[in-house]
Amino acid sequence: MSGHSKWATIKHKKGAADAKRGKVFSKLAKELMVVSRQGGSDPGMNPTLRTLIQKAKSVNMPADNVDRAIKKGAGELEGAVFEEVVYEGYAGGGVGLIVKGLTDNKNRAAAEIRHIFNKHGSSFAQQGSVSRGFQRKGQIFVDAEGVDEDELMGVVLEAGAEDMTRDGEQFEILTDPSTFADVTEALEAAGIATLSADVSLISDTLVPVTEKSTASSIMRFVDALEDNDDVQNVYTNMDVDDAIMQELNDE
Repeated sequence: MSGHSKWATIKHKKGAADAKRGKVFSKLAKELMVVSRQGGSDPGMNPTLRTLIQKAKSVNMPADNVDRAIKKGAGELEGAVFEEVVYEGYAGGGVGLIVKGLTDNKNRAAAEIRHIFNKHGSSFAQQGSVSRGFQRKGQIFVDAEGVDEDELMGVVLEAGAEDMTRDGEQFEILTDPSTFADVTEALEAAGIATLSADVSLISDTLVPVTEKSTASSIMRFVDALEDNDDVQNVYTNMDVDDAIMQELNDE
């Protein structure tokens, strides 16, 4: 199982818990507002918005919430104006982190996120020092139970997916960001449910983490970052030993 797959397994399990608190929905609403403000409210003319709408569907975000966020971004309803922020740094064991956020106050966001870095023994790195080793990819996970692998592969490849692999009890599908919405729509049309679907940053080179304490520390660091209201996503290049990952999953 690849490192980014294992990390994403934790991420979409955590995402399910976050969704119960509405955190996933509020973060998606911010993204929808920004994207519709930048590219318009018509998903047919705004492929990034179309991709986000598919992501919202994958986490069962209510359609009313989606529509309201889009209208706020387009200026049809009153709403705050958010700007994108990106921070890079290193965690224990030389693991790289990229933090992406949307905020209505850049100074506040920088101060709060820097405080989290400092609290976990880290600091901001120079822009590009970590991100140069990552690529934007559409990343979709499908439960392997009850799914015919050949049929699934045919659906996703015909829709434009780049690759599909089986990782234990799930299939991981990678796409170019430009074909992500096409692939998720093809899965929906075929009646194939997704565990998670997102356009993510995936590392070209993974950093092995062989100590449970280090892996646990990094995950606490990421949790603290993701709990910040200005943070949208945290990406890492850690590759955790399978046995350690199983222990952490069981906790």
